[in-house]
Amino acid sequence: MASTDHTVSDASALTGWFKSSYSGPSNGDCLEVARGHADIPVRDSKNPDGPALVFEPSAWSAFVSAVKRGEFPTT
Repeated sequence: MASTDHTVSDASALTGWFKSSYSGPSNGDCLEVARGHADIPVRDSKNPDGPALVFEPSAWSAFVSAVKRGEFPTT
């Protein structure tokens, strides 16, 4: 699925994309994650045909945990 640099050039080729229920209806700065893959593809919801970054499950889990702990500035 991913190249050696952990990207997929055309994210629309993957299935299972979903956006967080916390995302607003205006489709602003949102990410989408695809379910059902060994690694976790992530894309910009405003560019569904663009590239996706692909994370190993442990790296994605660490990122999500850090977000939940508030480790990233919001402004």
